Amino acid sequence: MKILHVVPSYLPATRYGGPIYSIHGMCSALAKRGHTVRVITTNVDGSGASPVPIGEPVLLDGVEIRYFPSPVLRRLYWSPDMGSELEAHVRRVDCVHVHSIFLWPTWAAARASRRCRVPYVMAPHGMLVKDLVHRKSRWAKRAWIRWIDKRNIEEAAALHVTSQIEANEAEAFGFELPPIAMVPNGFSASGCKGGGMPSDDLLPVLGTPDIVLFLGRINWKKGLDRLIPALARAPRATLVLAGNDEENYRPVLEQLALQCGVADRIRFVGLVRGANKAALLSKAKLLVLPSYSENFGNVVLEAMAAGCPVVVTPEVGAASIVASAHAGLVTPGGPKELGDAIAGLLQEETRREEMGRRGAAAVARHYTWDQVAAKMERTYLDITERPDAVGTVCPRQD
Repeated sequence: MKILHVVPSYLPATRYGGPIYSIHGMCSALAKRGHTVRVITTNVDGSGASPVPIGEPVLLDGVEIRYFPSPVLRRLYWSPDMGSELEAHVRRVDCVHVHSIFLWPTWAAARASRRCRVPYVMAPHGMLVKDLVHRKSRWAKRAWIRWIDKRNIEEAAALHVTSQIEANEAEAFGFELPPIAMVPNGFSASGCKGGGMPSDDLLPVLGTPDIVLFLGRINWKKGLDRLIPALARAPRATLVLAGNDEENYRPVLEQLALQCGVADRIRFVGLVRGANKAALLSKAKLLVLPSYSENFGNVVLEAMAAGCPVVVTPEVGAASIVASAHAGLVTPGGPKELGDAIAGLLQEETRREEMGRRGAAAVARHYTWDQVAAKMERTYLDITERPDAVGTVCPRQD
């Protein structure tokens, strides 16, 4: 098949976290399965731009990527150059996979697909959550959903979600949803390979006993404001917070840690990759992800693959994977429940080891990128063959 992915930003813009890695993981796995996979994206990387060629094909892991500039309205990823070329690219493919909502490339790709009557899949990547809409840019996002993304979603051939939680959140909007394709994220060892030595500045942290690890963006959505108070109930634990802080949230958390009397047991180490990430996963007694809302949680699979038990809140999409694999605990996010879960596991080494073994086995059996891409492949085949899906009437340009 010929498949086009349209995404607001792409590698090497890793500041945007899990979705960047998961989209490329899916694309490269589909390419390895013999499909022709193209990506159209912008070069936006925070306030700057990724150092990539503009408008020219770039080959990465079998995936052809074209980057376009966003000269103004960068928060919406508006790109006139991308818009002028989208339909020509849409005409050359069997289906389109559109990533994210609330952003201009999503609207432009869905519109181009409808105009060319090429079936498209919508993937909101955890952004279609009522509570998040209310808590951030409430009125702007409500208007955008009503006048733009509602149609994009309802006229898609399928809605790609990674968990039942994400499906439930989408259904809460009351839209006439297309068929739901529940395809989880996969795991790739490339992001946490253990080759090489960890950096010198991380060595003092690695020497700390009873590390409880958080991996992810330092962001209110991740529930760190309930994890820090929980630390008071787990006096053995040292909490290591590893992730980038784009929103300058660290001072708020540091003040909270002082109020809770746990500031001396918290280490901020910034964004970690490669040997540093591998070393932390190997050393940690637990990984904790206490998010208020998480459509999946890629770090859960990373920890499981490394044999590290996990503690997650029910709002994490991968919580069902943790529970079914018996690879950790799913616990409410209140400081008491969370703290008691952490403290209890820190005291049970044998139980932690069993959880780690089960988690690693579950990832190897069910969540490699090839296995996940095979599921997505079936979704693409279904929407291109279904008589009620959008057909192709634009002249196909091979």
